[in-house]
Amino acid sequence: MKHIVAKLVTKALSGLPELNSAVGELDLATTVERTREASHGDFASNVAMQLARPARKNPREIATAIVKALGDSEEVEKIEVAGPGFINFHMSAAAFHSELKTVLSEGSHYGRQPAKERPKVLLEFISANPTGPLHVGHGRHAAYGATLANLLEAAGLSVHREYYVNDAGRQMDILGASVWLRWLSANGINIPFPKAGYRGDYIRDIAAEINDAGIEAFDKDVVLDGVPPDGSDENTDEEKAGREAYIEALITKAKSLNGEDGFDQIRQQALDSILDDIKDDLAEFGVTFDKWYSEQGLTRTGRVDDALAVLEKRGLLYKKDGATWFPATDFGDEKDRVVIRENGVKTYFASDIAYHFDKRERGFDYLIDILGADHHGYVSRVRAGLEAMGYRGDDLEVQLVQFVSLYRGGEKVQMSTRSGKFDTLRKLRAEVGNDAARFYYVMRSNDQPLDFDLDVATSQSNDNPVYYIQYAHARIARVFSKADELGMSWNHENGLANLPLLVAAQEKSLMSAMSHYPEILELAARNRAPQTLVHYLRDLVSDFHSSYNAHKVLVDDDALRDARLALYKAVKIVVANGLAIIGVSAPDEM
Repeated sequence: MKHIVAKLVTKALSGLPELNSAVGELDLATTVERTREASHGDFASNVAMQLARPARKNPREIATAIVKALGDSEEVEKIEVAGPGFINFHMSAAAFHSELKTVLSEGSHYGRQPAKERPKVLLEFISANPTGPLHVGHGRHAAYGATLANLLEAAGLSVHREYYVNDAGRQMDILGASVWLRWLSANGINIPFPKAGYRGDYIRDIAAEINDAGIEAFDKDVVLDGVPPDGSDENTDEEKAGREAYIEALITKAKSLNGEDGFDQIRQQALDSILDDIKDDLAEFGVTFDKWYSEQGLTRTGRVDDALAVLEKRGLLYKKDGATWFPATDFGDEKDRVVIRENGVKTYFASDIAYHFDKRERGFDYLIDILGADHHGYVSRVRAGLEAMGYRGDDLEVQLVQFVSLYRGGEKVQMSTRSGKFDTLRKLRAEVGNDAARFYYVMRSNDQPLDFDLDVATSQSNDNPVYYIQYAHARIARVFSKADELGMSWNHENGLANLPLLVAAQEKSLMSAMSHYPEILELAARNRAPQTLVHYLRDLVSDFHSSYNAHKVLVDDDALRDARLALYKAVKIVVANGLAIIGVSAPDEM
């Protein structure tokens, strides 16, 4: 309905050449907003204030001229100028009836904008290191990313979902060594397990499945020969250095004793096992990707070399202390970055800029990365790399997701991937269900920490918002079933013909709330804010319950009954559509 008002304003200005010439690049749709108070109408436009400076006129004078040029419209009951120059629109009952009919005719497509060819968006999210099962923090990334992708598609954008698999580098070496040590233990050779290794029970499970053809069970003394002692759990620099030295020595010994190929076999089997688990976990959570992009593949296909070659050609690499550097400070970063270390090994930063270079080379116009809160320094350096390679840095957007604290029985659950003291996403889903998990993860803005209370999420009461919303959908379904049982089946045509009978305050409020949905989708997509949709659905359902409790639906009057059923059918559609965006089911029975 917002666009109806915007079109009316646009049409009025087209008949006022002096004012129309002042519009310029102003998007008139942005000047129209829902009012906060019913006394001010349904919509208000500040277009007069926006045009005051370029038109060099008083805003109230402009507003009065626009109102006079608007003429009559069956969709608007009253128009008035208020305050310094706001134009308030009171929509007619016919406008709300028309919107209700649109909901019923468009069904699952209601609220969605037509697909656009451009821009093509690449949305990268989760991208958790494949060194263990996904934990509850990763679940928030998954729910937020999947919901944001759905919102952007509802806004008409073409969205490509991608998971960047960090399957190269030191973390994979630590994973390989951790699995090897557990395999040795299973074969009777017990090496003191490194505090810097991955210690969860899943490592033992992977070790038990390792194809050990060609892998030899070396004696404990052979393995520990020349290996320094492990550091303690204390967080002093000395003990940290001791822990790092111990795990590094074990990695070196694993590669030496097994050979590079043998160690790679262990590491790769561990990677495949964990990655398969991650894919299964996410699929069961309703989160899928168009592409799983391997960091190993990035190096293997030469994309890192390609990106560095572009920088070299542009004269944007320099040598210092035996390393190759990128002058990131020339592009607004806080310091220059090493891309090739003195030992010839390319850095993570080199892979990062190469990956984003590859994204643009594949034809994506706009890049959105969803990252953990500890990646705040990542944005400027990757944008610097893109700009250096000839792309706009502003075409990369980074959304940071804050941490999740999981509470069970009022106590906070400690989480640590290395120690194995963490709750997995799979365990959370088993405990609260996919619907509650998807819903609760996006209830709060991604840039705020989230306290996930399992007691509330599993309760079947109005205190549980996902239950409250799903119950409304099931309640409406039950009304239609009851109507069929009583021989009062809904007559669609009769219902639409008698919408003017919906004159109760609760029914008007419900129709108004329902008509917000397309605007809410647009707002949530633009602000990257799924919680906007969550709050809207809760408010819409509250209006529904108020109307349901105030007015009997299955009355003897066919006209009124069918009109109310038409209203409830439309509400059911909007609730189901909104829940689908979030990735939550809309059950007909509860």
